[in-house]
Amino acid sequence: MASILDEYEDSLYRSASVPQSRASVGIPHSGYVNARLEKETPIFNKQRIDFAPPEKINSLVVSSNQLCMSLGKDTLLRIDLGKPDEPNQVELGRKDEAKVYKMFLDHTGSHLLIAVNTSECLYLNRSVQKVRTLSRWKGHLIESVGWNKFLGSETNTGPILVGTAQGQIYEAEISVSEGSLFSTNPDQYFRHVYTLEEESGPAPVCCLEIERGIEGKFFIIATTRKRLFQFVGKVPEGTEQQGFSSIFAMHADHLPSFREFPASFGFSEIAFYTPKLRSNPRSFAWMMGNGVLYGTLDYSRPDSILSDERVWVYPSDIDITVNKPISIVLTQFHFLLLLPDRVKAVCTLNGQVVFQDLFLEKFGLLTRMIKDPTVQQIWIHTEKVVFRYHVQRESRDVWKMYMNMNKFDLAKEYCKDRPECLDIVLAKEAEHCFQNKRYLDSAKCYALTQNYFEEIALKFIEAKQEEALMEFLIKKLSNLKPSEKTQTTLLTTWLTELYLNWLGILEGDPSQRNLYLDTREKFRTFLSSPKNKDCLFNNRASIYELLASHGDTEHMVYFAVIMQDYERVVAHHCQHDEYDEALNVLSRHRDEKLFYKFSPVLIQHIPNKVVDAWISMGSRLDARNLIPALVNYSQSASTQQINEAIRYMEFCVYQLEETQQAIHNYLLSLYALCRPDSLLSYLEQAGTNPNRIHYDLKYALRLCAEHGHHHACVHIYKVMELYEEAVDLALQVDVDLAKSCADLPEDDEELRKKLWLKIARHVVQEEKDVKKAMACLSSCALLKIEDVLPFFPDFVTIDHFKEAICNSLEDYNKHIEELKREMEEATQSAKRIREDIQEMRNKYGSVEPQEKCAACDFPLLNRPFYLFLCGHMFHYDCLLQAVFPNLPAYKQAKLEDLQKKLAATSQPSKSHHRPKDADTISLGKGQQSREQIKADIDDIVAAECVYCGELMIRSIDKPFIDPQKYEEEMQSWL
Repeated sequence: MASILDEYEDSLYRSASVPQSRASVGIPHSGYVNARLEKETPIFNKQRIDFAPPEKINSLVVSSNQLCMSLGKDTLLRIDLGKPDEPNQVELGRKDEAKVYKMFLDHTGSHLLIAVNTSECLYLNRSVQKVRTLSRWKGHLIESVGWNKFLGSETNTGPILVGTAQGQIYEAEISVSEGSLFSTNPDQYFRHVYTLEEESGPAPVCCLEIERGIEGKFFIIATTRKRLFQFVGKVPEGTEQQGFSSIFAMHADHLPSFREFPASFGFSEIAFYTPKLRSNPRSFAWMMGNGVLYGTLDYSRPDSILSDERVWVYPSDIDITVNKPISIVLTQFHFLLLLPDRVKAVCTLNGQVVFQDLFLEKFGLLTRMIKDPTVQQIWIHTEKVVFRYHVQRESRDVWKMYMNMNKFDLAKEYCKDRPECLDIVLAKEAEHCFQNKRYLDSAKCYALTQNYFEEIALKFIEAKQEEALMEFLIKKLSNLKPSEKTQTTLLTTWLTELYLNWLGILEGDPSQRNLYLDTREKFRTFLSSPKNKDCLFNNRASIYELLASHGDTEHMVYFAVIMQDYERVVAHHCQHDEYDEALNVLSRHRDEKLFYKFSPVLIQHIPNKVVDAWISMGSRLDARNLIPALVNYSQSASTQQINEAIRYMEFCVYQLEETQQAIHNYLLSLYALCRPDSLLSYLEQAGTNPNRIHYDLKYALRLCAEHGHHHACVHIYKVMELYEEAVDLALQVDVDLAKSCADLPEDDEELRKKLWLKIARHVVQEEKDVKKAMACLSSCALLKIEDVLPFFPDFVTIDHFKEAICNSLEDYNKHIEELKREMEEATQSAKRIREDIQEMRNKYGSVEPQEKCAACDFPLLNRPFYLFLCGHMFHYDCLLQAVFPNLPAYKQAKLEDLQKKLAATSQPSKSHHRPKDADTISLGKGQQSREQIKADIDDIVAAECVYCGELMIRSIDKPFIDPQKYEEEMQSWL
């Protein structure tokens, strides 16, 4: 083992220098400022306990924060370190010359065994004050105790192992009785189970340790001065309380496995490191004559728990014949050796002494060193003084040792929270990988360091390691912040160029097919990475140029899809006559604008599929924007092409129920061009109401006329109510069709008669068919024989229409008789009316002076009034006020106008003897007389009684209170 090197200790455990912040042309990085990595605080920090013992300290043990100290000959001091101000002193009660040889404290701090040099053993429980002698143990000088950490409790130790100076191993158990303070014998049993021997015979059992592995397997470690024994075996389930006899019995006929070393300094000591409370130890250190055997504990091994063993020889300044080590303590990364005047800490990773603490002579010789496994504190004492070491951040610089050992994963694990150290480890690992030609691993590590970006990139370029350079750039890119847009753009563009170069090289080599496919997949993953999406989108023009310069149309299309630049994708497919692929892209992404743009091209090559795609888009497409594509497509006049156009137009009209005139007009033009039968069916289905027809009537008429579709023209004439034109055209096609048109103007008999006369003239003059002409007379009641006769030529004999003439004469006779009867009825009615008028002239009503107006309840005779036959009487103004709001608007306007005219006339004289014609004075030429105006007003106001007439009936649903005055009325009632 090397001696202490101050320079090494300072550099390894105190501080380290790291690169300063450095500016970089390409990729900036946040370097670390030169600084001491750690404060000047040692790992092992010594503290002297403020305690002056009244007598010399013989022995000291600590466990679970319980400290027990033997003072002088007969005193035992117990201190709960959680309450250090409340020490407890117990007298051993020995009157002989016996001295305390060793003390043993279990893991709970409850059971204390005191071995005395008279081959006796005393026992003290934490909860009592009285020391008891273990009678069964008498005659044995106890050297070591293996505590049972699995079954032991505060009142019972469970089966434990006891080693003696004669090499014997005993199994024992100590229990505190529940009924009294102690049972008669606190030691339940004490039986011999094995004897350890060396070459010379039985040897003292220096140390004992009991550990339990997996599947109930127990490992027992026992040491002598030169040998380390292992006993391995299972204790049957449920029999753990019966002890470990069965394990030792397995080795009754043969020696257990052991490690032996030649040198010895009369004793040995083993120490264990337990990372967590109530967990198994993870490593061990056995101090013996040849050095320190260090290793880890592997509980999965079948025969031996010891693993990764190595011997660290003692430092050169330790002479085991003069100043041999006294005790050993093991921590996570160090073991501490106690010498008579100093303490040395040795790193278990490299065997170097990293700490030394020299004690002054005034404290006396160091006696014992022990560690409390529960709180990881180290205690050292002399006969006069007690010291305590605190272990502070022991792993602080372990990373550097692992790094120097090229164990980079462990180094990174121990500096993961210290970026400045992690950067050093990564740089060292990257350089190590580079030197060993592991370029990809080197690139991954370099990308995580703060080294110059340019230096690393040039390093890989000079080594012609493009793949590693790409890996470096990818990792560097992934570590950039979102705000570093320029750097992201640089790396993204560079990586694209490298990928394209690499793919170009691999594509031409058939033997590298698998590598090419793998690289292509990586490139596509790079292009589609969500993290790179914004950068690629903002710089897509540059990426397109790179792809085009390499002629990589496959990835140009792939990149365009990622960028959702579907226009470019579709255009590419169209340029390469991949029309189905282009249509698939359109159908998949359903972009209306792209459909409008590329449909004229696609429909020329795959019309059926394009129309299917249009139909699948449904109402998302505006058919008007597709008409130019259809018109251009159908110009070739191929029936199949026109049929596809008709199919889509019919879908729009009948399924989507489009009402746009352009769509209907175009469908009409297609029907007129290719499907005349469908044309008439469409027109008839559209109906005859011009307000509900979506095509242009004039355009449709002109279109049908151009193509000679007379039936369709007749139908359109009928819709336009141009019946004469309809009949004229229908006569050129079919007389029956003309007859159906002639009956259409039902409200205009004169027109109907005119139309039927046209038909009759056509039948007589053009077809010269007398019978058919006579049939016209029977089809239309408006035509008479005399209307038709002028159309016949002079030489036609009367025999052809004799019957018609007779029928006509009979009809005239019937009509004359009917007129006579009506004249008689009219004469009788006129006579009755004259009688009624005469009677009404003589009818009158009497009004009593006390009569009151039915509306205002004031005397009636005070003002002009009206008297109705029902008996109700109203003042003129009261009746006007009641009637006016209920009159129709036009009557209200007329009434106001009449009142104005009446007011404009001259006022009549107040004399009772007015001129006879005072009220009949003309108001001017063309104007009404005053009497006539008053009569018109009476006709409106006094047409009926306001209480008995229809006015009252019509107002039955009118509220009693005007809604606008409801709130006011309601408040007046409160």
